[in-house]
Amino acid sequence: MTALDPHLAERLPTTIYADSEQASVAVARQIAQLIAQRAAEQRPCVLGLATGSTPTRLYEELVRLHREEGVSFRHVVTFNLDEYFPMPPDSLQSYVRFMHEYLFDHLDIPAGQIHIPDGTVPQEQVAEFCRRYEEQIREAGGIDLQILGIGRTGHIGFNEPGSGANSRTRLITLDHITRTDAASDFYGEENVPRRAITMGVGTILEARQVALLAWGEGKAAVVKRMVEGEMTDSVPATYLQKHPNVQVVLDEAAGAELTRTKSPWLVGTTLDWQDDANRRKAVTWLARKLQKPILKLTDQEYNEHGLSGLLAESGLAYELNIKVFNQLQRTITGWPGGKPNADDTNRPERVTPFPKRILIFSPHPDDDVISMGGTLLRLVDQGHEVHVAYQTSGNIAVFDDEAIRFAEFVAEYDETFRLDEQPAETLYRRVTDFLQNKAPGQVDSEEVQQIKGLIRRGEAKSACRYAGIPDENVHFMDLPFYETGRVRKKPIGEEDIRLTIELLNRVAPQQIYAAGDLSDPHGTHRVCLQAVFEAIRRLKAQDTAWLSDCWLWLYRGAWQEWDIDQIEMAVPLSPQELVRKRRAIFKHQSQKDRPLFPGADQREFWQRAEDRNRTTAQLYDLLGLPEYEAIEAFVRWHF
Repeated sequence: MTALDPHLAERLPTTIYADSEQASVAVARQIAQLIAQRAAEQRPCVLGLATGSTPTRLYEELVRLHREEGVSFRHVVTFNLDEYFPMPPDSLQSYVRFMHEYLFDHLDIPAGQIHIPDGTVPQEQVAEFCRRYEEQIREAGGIDLQILGIGRTGHIGFNEPGSGANSRTRLITLDHITRTDAASDFYGEENVPRRAITMGVGTILEARQVALLAWGEGKAAVVKRMVEGEMTDSVPATYLQKHPNVQVVLDEAAGAELTRTKSPWLVGTTLDWQDDANRRKAVTWLARKLQKPILKLTDQEYNEHGLSGLLAESGLAYELNIKVFNQLQRTITGWPGGKPNADDTNRPERVTPFPKRILIFSPHPDDDVISMGGTLLRLVDQGHEVHVAYQTSGNIAVFDDEAIRFAEFVAEYDETFRLDEQPAETLYRRVTDFLQNKAPGQVDSEEVQQIKGLIRRGEAKSACRYAGIPDENVHFMDLPFYETGRVRKKPIGEEDIRLTIELLNRVAPQQIYAAGDLSDPHGTHRVCLQAVFEAIRRLKAQDTAWLSDCWLWLYRGAWQEWDIDQIEMAVPLSPQELVRKRRAIFKHQSQKDRPLFPGADQREFWQRAEDRNRTTAQLYDLLGLPEYEAIEAFVRWHF
């Protein structure tokens, strides 16, 4: 284990990888080495395992190591952290089912060596079950390596705030935030169990090694509290600071709020102050900290806040301020597709060709207008050939009563106009019977999935027509990874990439927009972005001609915005344009008032989008730049 740098603010050994893929592979390799080491010692390897979206790529890599590199799990014993209570093992949301689908069914591990808390134990026997679970861990020789994730409340396992450092395996009541975060898996918060069986913090701390994994911007704030904050039972993960052999494994997004990332100069990190990105990060950080316009920052303020090195290399604050101010000023453009008959030297997007063929990738059928609706409208208004590609059907995010309403409409429409010899009434009754008898979390029938997909498709077409995009420029990709009928999706596959390559070649765009956020709690945005990136990598390897004249801009969704120092193109919106954007979002009526999967933020998507856009504009204003009603922000991805 790497020793902590004494200059760092971190209280836990932390490794940040470029992405969750690299991180997961590294941890899987560590597990394989531990299995081999225990085998050489002629003793079993005891693993503590976690569930949720965080370890899925780790488990996929363990399966690959077993199948392709011969890593055997015959002498591995496992103990899972937790399980909802009550919870039948064959339920869609069961952690028993999760572990078998993602890991155990694909390994040579004997069934008798797998231990998962039992969600079917009668309540009067739970205490005895928990006592026995602890006893089984001791009989196995203790846990060699415990894998953990972290919840937004700072919980590890289901040890919610208030859990003590010495707590053991027990039945607990879930925090409201935890239940809200789980709502999408259960098709509504009202279906989420209120209790769970979990290993205690004390049980976790007895493992010989602990590896906590966290991915995405959504985990960045709680990761900072865990790694840099004081030990407290209000953030149970901070108790890992007591452990002698722990590692925190992050992707760049999850590590974004750590001091080493956010303000590395404060922990003695040597930076290249000739790098524009480093200067911009430092100057905007100082301006925000002091709540002052950039052009008002002084030499003394740089020196007093750990930035004397920057000043020493850059000269007077006056000169540095102007340089960074101009860089930010040049990110602002009312011409996201490039301004014709203008010098584009200092503009974020090139002039030629004009007009451009533009392809906007939208993971769900409303992400385009939610995340960049103002820019989309501006591109159409300025004469570009705009295409929108809806990567998934979005069919699971439609309420059942909406499907009934549309099926009823079809039945009555058919009866009124007598379009078919076989009335649609039969379909309506079949759909209604299914939905009225549907159990919570049950996968929709194929007919219901199709109806819900058509609802989302119709709304997307309506929004595009409102924006002035012709029907032939609207593409519904229905990527296969999404079409499971469940919140939990398949990994990205070759067919997803093939469909993406096919569309890119068909449109041959000169400008692409894609969702670049990793905070989407359901993971769909992340997989959709993977498909785009992999498609472009393969096209680049083939020396595809149109790609040499194409730029890719990344927007973020309803969950997160780019940091001010990262923004490379800022498109300002007037009050009237913000209203037009809102109206485009309102075309997605099935997501209006109360979306099926709102996440932890209970505001409607249009409210989140407007608040985020206004906050970005206010930040530009705070830094001394022009004041706008709202701003949509983008970062360029270089092929």
